[in-house]
Amino acid sequence: MVDLQGITFGYGKRERLFDRLDLALTPGNVYGLLGRNGAGKTTLLRLMAGLLFPKEGSARAAGEEVRRRTPSFLRELYFVPEEFHTPALTPLELARLYGVFYPRFDHDAMARHLAGLEVDAQRTMTAMSYGQKKKVLLAFAVATGCRLLILDEPTNGLDIPAKGQFRRLLAGAAADDRVIVVSTHQVRDLEHLIDPIVILEQGRIVFQHSVEEISAALAVRDAAAVGPADDGEALYVEPATAVGGAPSGRALVAAGSAARAETAVDIELLFNSVVADHRRVAAAFTPGAEAGAANK
Repeated sequence: MVDLQGITFGYGKRERLFDRLDLALTPGNVYGLLGRNGAGKTTLLRLMAGLLFPKEGSARAAGEEVRRRTPSFLRELYFVPEEFHTPALTPLELARLYGVFYPRFDHDAMARHLAGLEVDAQRTMTAMSYGQKKKVLLAFAVATGCRLLILDEPTNGLDIPAKGQFRRLLAGAAADDRVIVVSTHQVRDLEHLIDPIVILEQGRIVFQHSVEEISAALAVRDAAAVGPADDGEALYVEPATAVGGAPSGRALVAAGSAARAETAVDIELLFNSVVADHRRVAAAFTPGAEAGAANK
């Protein structure tokens, strides 16, 4: 569905943000794109959408070169940026005027999504808060039926109840013929939905694995069970905090069959371990998986 090969890109004549970046995304997945501030996550999303052009390499999606922005490609793409402009329309007017560009647009689904997100469908969007506008665009995105949905920081501006509603909306949007890419700093909001995990660091994709693969290769030790002797076997250790922010020992990422435990994947801790030393983390996977996880 999405195939980026040898992407080189930079904003200045000397700056090089991406250096021969490769990334392949397959249908049926909700990809979580993670990276530090300034790593280029938004730029990468815009390259996928054909809004920026690589200096070298190719970007293809839905079987087409995305830079051409053909009608057949655009009807399969919807991109919700972090910052956006909204017209002076109600959500239902937006659906009526712009839904025609998407052959599978579902007006009934749009109305259901707006109701679930508690959006007044009769209110003009320019009179709405940022969070309400964001909910309208997310509802519209899912209703398009597009095969490629790109969401940049979708939970920014949403309050706690709205984040829960959005999680349900996103879970319902996943389909075998659809690729959803979510770039976020707020991994706690979506950690039970994003899978596989893709981590961008130093201009390359240094980690790309499913939660199943991660669970088979790595374990996050219960902070209370981590002792000094465990540190020598760890790939990564950081201070852990209990509810309320009080110190509660250390959290640890370990590898090997002896280290594996029946624990959920802590995506934030995983991210920290990859950023600290992605090659060491990659070595915990099989040689074939390691080669796919890090562009060297």
